[in-house]
Amino acid sequence: MQDLKQTLLKAYEFRHACKLFDESKKISDKDFEFVLETARLSPTSFGMEGVRLIVITNQELKAKLKPLCWNQNQIDSCSHLVVFKTKTKDLKPYSEWTKAKFAQRGLAQEAQDKYMQVYANFHKTLKSDDIYEWGTRQAYIMFSSMITSAALLGIDSCPIEGFEKENLEKTLEIDLSEEEISLVCTFGYRINPQPAKFRLSLDEMCEFKQ
Repeated sequence: MQDLKQTLLKAYEFRHACKLFDESKKISDKDFEFVLETARLSPTSFGMEGVRLIVITNQELKAKLKPLCWNQNQIDSCSHLVVFKTKTKDLKPYSEWTKAKFAQRGLAQEAQDKYMQVYANFHKTLKSDDIYEWGTRQAYIMFSSMITSAALLGIDSCPIEGFEKENLEKTLEIDLSEEEISLVCTFGYRINPQPAKFRLSLDEMCEFKQ
């Protein structure tokens, strides 16, 4: 168990927001399938699984998307570019999708109806019933799983929040009646040494009540 803890901590120490990747090094299909599998197994609120991924390795497409992502060098130097999309239409209470997600649990119809009511009441608490913002939070959970599992394999990553959402959605032909882009992340291998990592101590970060 101690070895496992150290392995995980080393992965967190290894991980940083890589600003430039080595274009000559590509992630193997086997390794990236592992990263994607950890995304698939990530938790989502109410188990709705409302996040979809576009995995881009085509260099021409990455170059086309770069200006829409503030011309950040990570976009076209990375091995794999992942665009996170949030389902919006299907995540609404009483949609066929949400009905199916509750039904797959094998519960009696009465129990399914009860869960759906809880789900609907939760959505009433969202500001302006903002399913997109809630769904985006689920994308960040998945993203966290991916960058951690990537780091375990010695794969670098960098989250990209600086992008022109509407133009990116238009270029990738996203059906906005169904889903919207939440986040972009790049994966590859660093070309420069890792910079120093600065973090608060646990005492600064945590308040303990015993």
